[in-house]
Amino acid sequence: MQRFQHYIGGVFEDGAASFESLDPATGQPWAVMPEASAADVGRAVDAAWDAFCSPAWAGLTASARGKLLYKLADLVQAAAAKLAALETRDTGKIIRETSAQIAYVAEYYRYYAGLADKIEGAHLPIDKPDMEVWLRREPLGVVAAIVPWNSQLFLSAVKLGPALAAGCTVVLKASEDGPAPMMEFARLVHEAGFPAGVVNILTGGPAAGAALTTHPKVAHIAFTGGPETARHVVRGSAENLASTSLELGGKSPFIVFEDADLDSAVNAQISGIFAATGQSCVAGSRLIIQASVKDAFLAKLKAKAEAIRIAAPDLMTTEVGPLCTQRQRVRIAGLVAQSIGQGAQLVTGGVVPEGPGFYYPPTILDCSGLPDAAGLRQEFFGPVLSVISFETEAQALALANDTVYGLASGVFTRSLTRAHRMIRGIRAGVVWVNTYRAVSPIAPFGGHGMSGHGREGGLAAALDYTTVKTVWLRTSDDPIPDPFVMR
Repeated sequence: MQRFQHYIGGVFEDGAASFESLDPATGQPWAVMPEASAADVGRAVDAAWDAFCSPAWAGLTASARGKLLYKLADLVQAAAAKLAALETRDTGKIIRETSAQIAYVAEYYRYYAGLADKIEGAHLPIDKPDMEVWLRREPLGVVAAIVPWNSQLFLSAVKLGPALAAGCTVVLKASEDGPAPMMEFARLVHEAGFPAGVVNILTGGPAAGAALTTHPKVAHIAFTGGPETARHVVRGSAENLASTSLELGGKSPFIVFEDADLDSAVNAQISGIFAATGQSCVAGSRLIIQASVKDAFLAKLKAKAEAIRIAAPDLMTTEVGPLCTQRQRVRIAGLVAQSIGQGAQLVTGGVVPEGPGFYYPPTILDCSGLPDAAGLRQEFFGPVLSVISFETEAQALALANDTVYGLASGVFTRSLTRAHRMIRGIRAGVVWVNTYRAVSPIAPFGGHGMSGHGREGGLAAALDYTTVKTVWLRTSDDPIPDPFVMR
């Protein structure tokens, strides 16, 4: 079996322990992964702190940091096929998506490479004639970046890119489920020429995560994952008072009005819930459909869902592959059964297929009239769509906002005025109108409520990795007057 190593302080090394990683398409082990202990994590944070203080990194100009990020972007683009194959093998995500997504990941590093020397301070028109006052944007320090197994190269780029552009150093913990592509990515970081300790990459379970998030030298925690784990992260941050940015997924509404282009909306809904086998934080998992077109829309959607090609994830013709883990499939099947028990109608799917691997078919549940059904409340993180209908625009908006999450949303209508009303009314960090699941390094991404806080992408993300220093310079040569009076 293939063996992978941690990357700590510029050195590739085994972990304190190891574990086997399973191929989701077969359920069989295919690689041996290192497992970080608390001591491994401590050494990684120490290496990041030493690098943060070292002239080899701290002494670089912002433009020089940008050049390193440009080199990393070129290496990622060149290695995209290999990285995609590893992600497909270790997570079950189809090669058709990993190939395209990882090639685009390079654009995130290029965006932040160009932004590195454009993070500016400011001059203040202070109300004291003998003072010059300005603001400096300076890096926070050591960043703990924690990413899940899904879209991990993308989810690490939106943390590493802005953190490195700002001048921070990073300890990145990959999920113990499918960490192979991140372990390989470490070799690209090394080849790009970043000083030792600037980027450290390891993997491990909850103990490693706890050691990382509570470490006294960690200044900021950037976490993507589930709300329950995020609670542990926030509790851990009480130990070091690190700032946090949390991206926690959602139960995103996909709203279709009767005047929408139904064929286009159906394709967008397929992309929003069945692409990536539904294992996406922005999955449009709640179809909120106007009652007058519900039957026509569901007929088209059902036909397309049942025509989806489910097969091995390494085939370019595959459209839905396996789930990443067996425990996730068990959880999804349980939630589907619970929803049906509550009165939801099974439109299609819902049957665990026989044979090897962690496959689950595209599934549609009609939960109309059941606003509290599990299918409408719980995040499946799988290819399960829950449907509810509405009569009026006000009802559609109320249903859209009837959730503890607030990450993404989709609105499908030909009415420009209605679109603007919905954009204003939906409580979500992202609103897609007549499209879905589009991203760019230029556009901030994130949510609120149980979907977390902070933004990834755009200038806003880079500023999250900086702190403001206020500088006061007295310009008068006269002696300081009464020292007992505040200036």
